[in-house]
Amino acid sequence: MKNSLLVLAALTLASCSQSTRNTDATATTDSLKADTSSNITSAPLYAKMSIAPIIKAGEAIQIRFTVFNDADSVQQFCKWHTPFEPLLSKYLDITDEGGDEVLYKGAMAKRIMPPPLDSYVKVNPKDSLSVIVDLSKGYTITKPSIYKLNYNAQNMSGLIVKDTLSFSYGK
Repeated sequence: MKNSLLVLAALTLASCSQSTRNTDATATTDSLKADTSSNITSAPLYAKMSIAPIIKAGEAIQIRFTVFNDADSVQQFCKWHTPFEPLLSKYLDITDEGGDEVLYKGAMAKRIMPPPLDSYVKVNPKDSLSVIVDLSKGYTITKPSIYKLNYNAQNMSGLIVKDTLSFSYGK
């Protein structure tokens, strides 16, 4: 019973990963190589985040999240736990300059596994998709500080995101 629960948990976590969505062995192997590579551009799909370095108190705290497809074929990723399905999960870790984590106040969606087909977003070869999200709608960022944010959901979405962003708020 314990072993079957462990197998079920492992399958659930892996169901939205990049390697489970590719149908040929070469694509799966390439995807696994990309996960261990220190060069982010070697992966067929990867994402980059950007944010203004200084944001005044009361202004929108907008990040741009861009997914790039360097492959010669259409690739897809699970939009769950990404800004492409904004504020339905805590997909960012945000800390202030004192190291305190910012409170996530957005929704936390319950999911069925495996993800249905409409949970995937396709990216054309050598193309990219971007979305802009206002973090102040999902995170409690109110005090003046320098904040750091990291994407924490690459195991769910299958996207590799190496960026660690910093911005000054309210100063």
